[in-house]
Amino acid sequence: MEAGADYEFAPLRIPPGTSRSAAATMLSLQADTGGWELARLQLHPDGTRRVILRRRSRLSYLPGPVT
Repeated sequence: MEAGADYEFAPLRIPPGTSRSAAATMLSLQADTGGWELARLQLHPDGTRRVILRRRSRLSYLPGPVT
């Protein structure tokens, strides 16, 4: 990685009741189609997952995350 690389971030919320495999598949599709990578994942007590995706700013011509 380059030192001081600029990133853009995209927050996502995965609703409770979504299986772990379905959430992993959704995040994999985001990575494959939009150049996103997982920056942070928080699992809340109610089952909601809060996800922060990131990608380098130079990839901004790629589509944003699908919510």
